[in-house]
Amino acid sequence: MAEDRPPVPPFTLETAVVKVRAAEDGWNSCNPERVALAYSEDSRWRNRAEFLSGRGEIVAFLTRKWRRELEYRLVKELWAFAADRIAVRFAYEYHDASGNWFRAYGNENWEFDAQGLMRIRHASINDLPIAPEGRSFGTGEVLGRQTMRD
Repeated sequence: MAEDRPPVPPFTLETAVVKVRAAEDGWNSCNPERVALAYSEDSRWRNRAEFLSGRGEIVAFLTRKWRRELEYRLVKELWAFAADRIAVRFAYEYHDASGNWFRAYGNENWEFDAQGLMRIRHASINDLPIAPEGRSFGTGEVLGRQTMRD
């Protein structure tokens, strides 16, 4: 039996925001094993054109991701929610091994099981090369919380 991962469905505005903040904090840890614990053992993902199934594949994917995407910083915002589903928009910044900076934007659709573990994640993501001085996240310029620029 899986351990509960509160908040659990059905979501309210307040619990959906808590779930989004927890996901943001987890991903910003850049710790694949920690992040994978938020997903069900049989979780299914679509991330861009890649399809994953289960925590093992999630850990392998995130390990590869954060080896390439250095100084990763992510911001997620709640877009919509229903009983067991949450939609977010997000942006993150990172640089590659050559020092080239990128900002990635996208949307995610999440579906949760009764224990609050994410069982389905669909992510659509677009990348934009940016100059280092064009960075928005991780610069400490926003009071207490980084936000997305529209």
